[in-house]
Amino acid sequence: MAKSMKIRKGDRVVVLTGKDKGRTGEVLRSLPKEERVVVQGVNMVTKHIRPSASSQGGIDRIEAPIHVSNVAIADPRDGAPTRVGYKMDGDRKVRFARRSGEVIDR
Repeated sequence: MAKSMKIRKGDRVVVLTGKDKGRTGEVLRSLPKEERVVVQGVNMVTKHIRPSASSQGGIDRIEAPIHVSNVAIADPRDGAPTRVGYKMDGDRKVRFARRSGEVIDR
């Protein structure tokens, strides 16, 4: 069974390790079963597209999934990496940045 991920689509994240360390981007897709996320402009790979009747083909650069342990939520206050916690806001459960205490959920 896959663990629940604290990072969701639309979140602003900071890459912690790898060739794109320090870069920030928005999560385009979340893949909870593989525990990976696709971040805009991060972990770019080249993909060779075969020509077909509808497209010309060629070489595209696309974002590849990156493991969720290699990214952290960007703090809404200053953009630094932070961990995520949960707390009750009235009768709603919300995510908050542990670094500054600000609520992350919209």
